[in-house]
Amino acid sequence: MASVALLAAAGEVGGDFFKERDVGSLCQAQTQHVFCFDWAKENIDRFGQPTVQHLQIVIPAILIGFVVAFALALISHRIRWLQPPLLAATGILYTIPSIAFFFLLLPVTGLGRDTAIIVLAAYTLQIIYRNTVLGLNNVPDSVKDAARGMGLTQRQILWKVELPLAIPEIIAGLRVAVVSTIAIATLAVLISAGGLGTQMYNANLTFPTSIIIAGAIVMLMALAFDAILLLVQRLTTPWRRATRA
Repeated sequence: MASVALLAAAGEVGGDFFKERDVGSLCQAQTQHVFCFDWAKENIDRFGQPTVQHLQIVIPAILIGFVVAFALALISHRIRWLQPPLLAATGILYTIPSIAFFFLLLPVTGLGRDTAIIVLAAYTLQIIYRNTVLGLNNVPDSVKDAARGMGLTQRQILWKVELPLAIPEIIAGLRVAVVSTIAIATLAVLISAGGLGTQMYNANLTFPTSIIIAGAIVMLMALAFDAILLLVQRLTTPWRRATRA
């Protein structure tokens, strides 16, 4: 025979279980309530792992895309005739519908995070490459001539003059790429890559609380990354603050 303490513990567990079900049922029954705060409070922990998975997709994709796009921009800045074809090639990748892109890669990379990272990195190339090239091309010739007059080599001019002056355009492109990548990463659920899209895809459309919470986390994530990039731009361009002052 079970002990009294064991039965009491089982009763507490059962009580919590039925309490959670009752809260969910009550919220779902009240269809005029778009968001259920009680359900959100009881189930917020289920969004932790999808958030981590989302970051594990987004961060590598952004880093890979930035490295590739930045390298292509530096090469085409030196070899100017490469700029139009590279811009066209990255533009073609950007126009491929995301779902189609995911499924086109499945025979090669299979289901999972790798496919999502490759697709999302490809989408960042157009934005980052275009803005980096634009920033480098917008550096005034008079500034570069002054640097040559001071005895700087072409490589020194690139790293000490052109790139610092191009930082605002580069950061602007990176900000757009980051926000769009965070949003598109919700579709990674279609290829079993996880992320916050799982909470949207598996949600009951008549009870959208889970969708709202997942969407809010995506928005907060995008705002946080955008704020970090703005801070980076502020720290790396101190002369802009001096000019405004």
